[in-house]
Amino acid sequence: MARRLVRASVQLGLVATFILLVIVVLDNRFRVLPSSIHGHLPSHYSGYVITDVTVTTCSSINPFSSCKLDPDHWYRVDKDLYLRTGWTSSAYIQFKRKKEEELGPDDKVVVDLKISRLTPPSESVAKQTEIGAWEPRPGGLWLRRSSSRHASDSESAVTYVDVLYGADAVDPRPNWEVKDTPILLDSRTEQLETRLSIRRGHPTKPKKPTPRINENGKFKVMQLADLHMSTGLGLCRDPVPAELVPGQKCEADPRTLEFVERLLDEEKPDMVVFSGDQVNGETAPDAQSALFKSVKLLVDRKIPYAAIFGNHDDEGDLNRAQLMTIYEDLPYSLSAAGPEDIDGVGNYIVEILDRGKSTHSALTFYFLDTHSYSPDERQFRGYDWIKPSQTRWFKNTAQSLRRKHLEYSHIHMNVAFIHIPLPEYRTSGKYFKGAWMEAPTAPGFNSGFKDALEEEGVLFVSCGHDHVNDYCMLEQDANEKPSLWMCYGGGVGMGGYGGYDNFVRRVRFFDFDMGPGRVSTYKRLEWGQTEAKIDEMMIVDGGTVNGPNEAS
Repeated sequence: MARRLVRASVQLGLVATFILLVIVVLDNRFRVLPSSIHGHLPSHYSGYVITDVTVTTCSSINPFSSCKLDPDHWYRVDKDLYLRTGWTSSAYIQFKRKKEEELGPDDKVVVDLKISRLTPPSESVAKQTEIGAWEPRPGGLWLRRSSSRHASDSESAVTYVDVLYGADAVDPRPNWEVKDTPILLDSRTEQLETRLSIRRGHPTKPKKPTPRINENGKFKVMQLADLHMSTGLGLCRDPVPAELVPGQKCEADPRTLEFVERLLDEEKPDMVVFSGDQVNGETAPDAQSALFKSVKLLVDRKIPYAAIFGNHDDEGDLNRAQLMTIYEDLPYSLSAAGPEDIDGVGNYIVEILDRGKSTHSALTFYFLDTHSYSPDERQFRGYDWIKPSQTRWFKNTAQSLRRKHLEYSHIHMNVAFIHIPLPEYRTSGKYFKGAWMEAPTAPGFNSGFKDALEEEGVLFVSCGHDHVNDYCMLEQDANEKPSLWMCYGGGVGMGGYGGYDNFVRRVRFFDFDMGPGRVSTYKRLEWGQTEAKIDEMMIVDGGTVNGPNEAS
């Protein structure tokens, strides 16, 4: 009897599942379920879909022209397609959007978008009957729209549009694609390579990665200092050599990214640290386009990264808070704005967990915002300094984590990354290894943060800012015992200055070996000794700072 009941229950379950699947399939095509039920199906997309896209142009000397359409129906991407270079003219992408339940009988969902001077070819697929022919719009835009009942649930549905600039424009956001042809409004948008980027399907918020020590007990960090990305290809400054390939003109950003890409594939870092000036504000009127280029290589390789700002990042069209919001929402980003009651944007920590499924921290990376220019030029010329609120946050955080870090089975290590060097970087008479080619442009005011680093057991701090310095300098305590290494990353980007003694662009690496508690560091060059590990030395051994005799 019991067996019959079980068999009957299984059969009823299978029949019910089959009927449910049939209903869902029919609903996707013919809308047989009421909206209250369809809205709870996993395939339903509850957000907005694009129903139309167009381009509007206007002139400041023509009072009858307007770049604003009916705000009850149209939304504008607030990026001038001329990138604010037109004397009197502006142009904008405008789009209509609705939720599925708001769609009327005459509404159609955009399922494809192309940019072309000629009508794009149509796919000869029988089931495309509910998708209309290509519809022209200004700027060489062509839309295909669908009247299908649930086109809004399709992964082909266009759910947002954005504008980027440059022949090298990329979009690292999930489900976004940059159109490979610039908007064909006129010669200016073609010269600027103004690009449309579209998002298809359901938007996804990337989950922050959890960086861990590898199974071999090691962890490698790649520090990218001073990339100086531009909007567009960028201009090379002091390139060495002037041409990597004879006859091939130097283009700053492509050459920089080619160098970075080579090292990513050769070194295979577990994490990348952007130590400031990723964006060269002066040549980045659209900072978003420049920022996206710096992270796309990492997103493609699924490498976690963390970013802080330099003095040039926010000199374009976005401030620090806006830039950090972009970083926080990108895949594989560990970046964070940090506490709002602390000076600056980007004061935060990243914990590198032990191997496997352990919840114990093996490494703690401290990131701090060193701000930009001095707030008191008359008394302290040059650059800003780390503020008391940041020092208090750092000390409180380090002390609150101390007991927890003792639970790690090996030697826990603390390190820090900043952009502008500390005043102690320019102390003469100290041991250092590497290139010291320019006077360190540290703040004129010493806020004492170096002492705080030593007090909380930070083993090394690494910065950027001074492109042609790449040394590591050793600090000692009152007993002349090694207490802290202060390193430079060395300038990476061709869009930033070089020009000292044929300086070749470079990248610094830190190699952690958790078994013996060691840290080694070295640099790799773009040209010349490209296979060598330059100035390689062990700066930490047994979880303590290594002096020059042991390090060299």
